Amino acid sequence: MKLKTLLVLVPVLAGVAFLAYWVLRPVPLAMTKPERGPAIEAVYATGTVEPVRWAKVAPTVTGRIISMAAQEGDRVAAGQVLARLDAGEAQARVSELAAREKFLKDDAERIRALAAREVASRQSSEKVQSDLNQAEAARQAAQRRLSEYTLTAPQAGLILRRDGEPGEVAQPGQVLFWVGEPRPLRVQAEIDEEDIARVKLGQTAWLKADAYPSEALESKVADITPKGDPVNKTYRVRLALPDDTKLLIGMTVEVNVVVRQVASTLLVPASALAEGRIFVVRGGHAYRTPVKVGVVGDSRIEIVSGLAEDEVIVRRPPPGLADGTRVVAAPEPSGK
Repeated sequence: MKLKTLLVLVPVLAGVAFLAYWVLRPVPLAMTKPERGPAIEAVYATGTVEPVRWAKVAPTVTGRIISMAAQEGDRVAAGQVLARLDAGEAQARVSELAAREKFLKDDAERIRALAAREVASRQSSEKVQSDLNQAEAARQAAQRRLSEYTLTAPQAGLILRRDGEPGEVAQPGQVLFWVGEPRPLRVQAEIDEEDIARVKLGQTAWLKADAYPSEALESKVADITPKGDPVNKTYRVRLALPDDTKLLIGMTVEVNVVVRQVASTLLVPASALAEGRIFVVRGGHAYRTPVKVGVVGDSRIEIVSGLAEDEVIVRRPPPGLADGTRVVAAPEPSGK
């Protein structure tokens, strides 16, 4: 009987030991130590490169383009004619109103002469004078309207861009010319209202353009609009560019305005942070440790407090990792 009992207990104890091994065996995890390095916190936005001095030229009336007097790259003076639209109907309207004005003017002089001899009433003289004043005002308005069929340069500069060709019908607001100076340039960006309070004049902003994917181009915050856009919830910020910038007018850029920079701080892989905590390895066990986070980057994050520089941490804690779990350093993948 004792022998049989012993034989039964042996497999039971072996099963318990086997189960304990699988339950209590250390979990292999990738580990690392914090590193010291610089940390930069930036406000992100997108922007467009534009000249500091420039203006758009667009018609205020609908008309067929009959001539374009300037080409891209031409230097023009303020007031110089850039294009003419077909003003036939507008000119006919001016002529019609001018004829009516002349008729009423002659009629007014005749009525005044009759009124002076008391042949015509004073009321007749006043009425014809009123009609004359209205005709003169209408003719002047038509004359001003006629001038809108001629597009002129609002300022001196180069024709940076020209759109439209003779024969096309131009619409009000359709930009036909961009007039300005190719230097200096700036970037106009829209900053989210949640971040604008951290953006200050003179701050450095790093730019990234698709034309130069491997380069970070420097600029400075030069202007912040006092009033934001309540619809888009953004504020317009202008960034000054150096005269030798590689960027061209019209390019779109990614903007990172540096709002905080630390020369040396404690950094850990971004993958080590889980719900505001980091697993610190002590005595072969991983303990969930709350930390205060500073700058958060794509690959690394700054730890302000809660972690010592010489501590070992879990690089990528798996979901459901329990506090106090036994762990062991997993071998680094070959080639890394």
